[in-house]
Amino acid sequence: MIKNPVLTGFHPDPSIICVDGTFYIANSTFEYFPGVVISKSKDLANWERVKSPLDDLNKLNMIGNPKSGGIWAPCLSYDGKYFYLVFTDVKNWAFGPFKDVPNYIIKAPTIEGPWSDPIFINCSGFDPSLFHDDDGRKYLVNMEWDYRKEGKEQFSGILLTELDPETLKPISEPVKIFKGTELGLVEGPHIYKRNGYYYLITAEGGTVYDHAVTVARSKNIYGPYELHPNDHLVTSRFNKDLYIQKAGHGSLCEGPDGRWWIAFLCGRPISDKRRCPLGRETSIAEVVWIDDWPYLKDKGLEPPLEFEGYGDKLENKLYEYRFDDEKFKYDFMSLRRPAEYEILENGALRLYGRQSLMSNHHQNILVRRQTDFKFEAETCLEFNFNHFQKMAGLLYRYDELNQYFLRISYDENKGEKCLGILVINNGEFSMPIEEIPVGDGKIYLKLKVEFEKGKFFYSKDGLNWNEIPYDIDVTILSDEYANPLGFTGAFVGMCCIDMQDYSAYADYYYFKYESLE
Repeated sequence: MIKNPVLTGFHPDPSIICVDGTFYIANSTFEYFPGVVISKSKDLANWERVKSPLDDLNKLNMIGNPKSGGIWAPCLSYDGKYFYLVFTDVKNWAFGPFKDVPNYIIKAPTIEGPWSDPIFINCSGFDPSLFHDDDGRKYLVNMEWDYRKEGKEQFSGILLTELDPETLKPISEPVKIFKGTELGLVEGPHIYKRNGYYYLITAEGGTVYDHAVTVARSKNIYGPYELHPNDHLVTSRFNKDLYIQKAGHGSLCEGPDGRWWIAFLCGRPISDKRRCPLGRETSIAEVVWIDDWPYLKDKGLEPPLEFEGYGDKLENKLYEYRFDDEKFKYDFMSLRRPAEYEILENGALRLYGRQSLMSNHHQNILVRRQTDFKFEAETCLEFNFNHFQKMAGLLYRYDELNQYFLRISYDENKGEKCLGILVINNGEFSMPIEEIPVGDGKIYLKLKVEFEKGKFFYSKDGLNWNEIPYDIDVTILSDEYANPLGFTGAFVGMCCIDMQDYSAYADYYYFKYESLE
């Protein structure tokens, strides 16, 4: 049996397909770069990263995008010849009544690429999806955003637009085919075809605790669509005590043995505040067909804790990243644009100092997802610059307004390099501890987290560790704490800042991440 979630940590809005016996899932990445995470698996239990399709500024430029903007709800599909990826690059979403949400399509002959340049489709709403009909026609579906309305009525329905199969440009006017149920906030559309029916799968209820996957079907792609006997296929909204909450925003695929599967996002709250620092994760459930309607295998609506896939999970508790191995980049991300670094002859990663922790433009970080409630992260760096505006260290962040930075910098009053903690909590800045003199040379930094609490440590030799007297509140690194509501998750990693002249750099010698669960 395979335990849910299968992709832990920040892996929202899963789009799943199966091609030649291999399953692929594409997940949203929001403001993190490169855009769209794709994972592959033969057995639904063990997943490995695929090279990102949006890994250069010619394909994705998010400089200046707001927090929780960027890549929303990508859709991965395959028509027998090409892989297609449809995605939104959200430029504005939380400020004022408007949403600026340009939608694009790229395609490639293999999942590894090379991927084409993005083709702009429309910007009428987010969560675009591509459907390949069996007659060769192609259709785009996306939700429509109506700024004139209020509340959930702004999610005004699902639009269908026919595209030219070659140019992928629209060749019809959009038609509204579905307005959703009373639950509202209809988004995340996907279309599938089976036994002569078109199935419209949507997300409703908002991507919080009332989230749900809604199903409707029609003999005509333009409708009218009738609702599933249960309205929904999977949801946690009726049982707030479930381990897996927020179940919704799903997609379907058929496996190589004829079994059907749904991949859907979920969240796992860790406190009475119902906060999820691991963000929205990806779970899977088997689907059966009854009277040409999809149901979860147990005929219920609640997300299963486990399911029977095609193999057993092989546990990997310790990740030791060496930077001269190119694959380290598959687990690490930067913000809005490629990180600026080089790999030195001794294998160290030289990360260059750029803008502050609050910038939406040119921060320079390399961070990986927090994928466990209990973990340790450790690194070793050397920083040879003597100015208080130049700094580097170990970053534990959610977004610009909520983060912790254990950093080394220069204190001119003490006349030496010192270690300190920079805290940004709901946008309020503080330095909660007295600066700790550490002198020159290598410095080892560690973060240890156990559910709601965390601690920083430092060492000069990597063997004898000193605990820093400050309690980290992990729960502020969550969608629920963010203001406005966020859509990402907690990350940990490396950061270098230079607010004087961009000349500084830090040399990182390794990075370790160990699950303690």
